[in-house]
Amino acid sequence: MNKLLAYWSILMKDMKNYYLKPPNISWGIIFPISWTLMFFMRSSSEVDIRGILPGVMALSILFGTTSMLAVTITFERKSRSFERLLLAPISLNLLMLAKTTGAILFGIINAFIPVLFASFMVDLSDINWLSTFIGVVLIAVTSTFLGLFIAVSVSEVFEAQTFSNFFRFPMMFLCGLFIPIENLPVFVRPLSYVLPLTYGADMLKFSINSTGSINPWLSLLVLIGYGMALFMISTHNIKKRWIY
Repeated sequence: MNKLLAYWSILMKDMKNYYLKPPNISWGIIFPISWTLMFFMRSSSEVDIRGILPGVMALSILFGTTSMLAVTITFERKSRSFERLLLAPISLNLLMLAKTTGAILFGIINAFIPVLFASFMVDLSDINWLSTFIGVVLIAVTSTFLGLFIAVSVSEVFEAQTFSNFFRFPMMFLCGLFIPIENLPVFVRPLSYVLPLTYGADMLKFSINSTGSINPWLSLLVLIGYGMALFMISTHNIKKRWIY
């Protein structure tokens, strides 16, 4: 019970101090809206809204979660407030889960803003919503833990943003979000299958348009594996660099 209370208290503190601040709320809404409008209205010709919807959703999650978490963790470490949390009588794993849950929720909300826009333009009634939601949650988890990995690997906020872009921008072009992986040069395709967003985007494609090229169960297992690996590496780095 005490562990649950500590988890809830840390989550609520982060929600109040970071995610529910007016600038972050507006940024969290404007960012996916900007992505949505950019792709949905990019030309005067007809746009395949359902075709690009999985990519827009994945990008909204990726940029929202990594940006928020990388900055908040780095800022707290810089201000030494994170060190006070490390003194709390709870395990490091539970502490980091509490610190990352807010970003995961932020990413899930970001994902469905493009869906709301698309619902006014095309019929989305035949989408597999359960599979879509699972895909969104897994992308949010892996992207958040990627942001955590970035945050514990740097010392300054500007370093976190720069390091984030090192991962994010290649994912935009290599993960099949808008350009099918089969159309990429042969020598870069293996790299596409190393990136976790490839599997998340494919899950959304399968759920929304039934056009995925990877077995959904394989994507599910790969995303879970990536999430666990990134979390364990991040907590190991915290123990090594911030505690001992």
